[in-house]
Amino acid sequence: MNDVCFDRNPQKIALLTDSCADLSAEQRAGTPIFVLPLKIRCRDGEFSDGVDIFASDIYARQAAGELPQTSLPDGGSVKDTLDHIAALGYEKVIAIHLSSGLSGTYNMVRLQGLAREDLEVAVFDSLSGSLGIGITLLQVWEDIQAGMPWDKLVEQRVPALIRNTYPYFSVDTLEYLQKGGRIGKITALAGTMLNIKPLVGFAADGQLSSVAKVRGRKAVQGKLLELLSARVAEQGQGRRYNLAVANGGAPEEMAQLRQTIAAALPEHLHFWQGEMDATLSVYIGSGVLGACIQFLDEE
Repeated sequence: MNDVCFDRNPQKIALLTDSCADLSAEQRAGTPIFVLPLKIRCRDGEFSDGVDIFASDIYARQAAGELPQTSLPDGGSVKDTLDHIAALGYEKVIAIHLSSGLSGTYNMVRLQGLAREDLEVAVFDSLSGSLGIGITLLQVWEDIQAGMPWDKLVEQRVPALIRNTYPYFSVDTLEYLQKGGRIGKITALAGTMLNIKPLVGFAADGQLSSVAKVRGRKAVQGKLLELLSARVAEQGQGRRYNLAVANGGAPEEMAQLRQTIAAALPEHLHFWQGEMDATLSVYIGSGVLGACIQFLDEE
């Protein structure tokens, strides 16, 4: 998976993340991106996200009335992954992890990174999830290949990307967020009988936050486009940007959403897509659509 070739990466930088980055094996192929799987506890045992349990498995369990629970990667797997990175010849690591407002993974990796003498490790709290992490990692890999130096990457580029990345998601039901204790700053809507669909993003502290609500699923795609377009208008002309879409159990709708967004915002540099991971699916369920915009130039 992580083919070692330093021709495009002479600084020997590895990228580390967790399974909530929602990067497929195909997207990671030929890159130095390494993934720590979060753990999911079910009635019949503990599983590793993206290894032996996937979003589709979570949806089936939820439909059967089960409520899986999530937990951090074990400390041994973090050490083993860093050992493996060092053994492959990498000298530096940029780690970008699921928001600290949702998980302790960032802090776990930060502490282990500080203890390494064989690797220079810079660990970042994405204050985000899913698209917000994946799109940042893919852009950083582009920057590494373009020759951006380590100091600029860790002191300027990665913090700027995190500040300027805006993911949004539709949530078909708040049931699992409420039961899982991850409701965050999302207003508990009493409009379930009225077919109200909340759209959520991430607050400045990395917790989930309500950003809009629409009536009926058909209105979700239009609202997601509206949110992205508002960010473009707010940032002004001339700002370069990346786009991304994701889905949880709604691939056909995601394809339609991608087409709509690409037509409305044609000036994008990259347009990536992904599928929701099992960990986040524990809390947001199926039927999820996501869209993200990431600005590349700070004024």
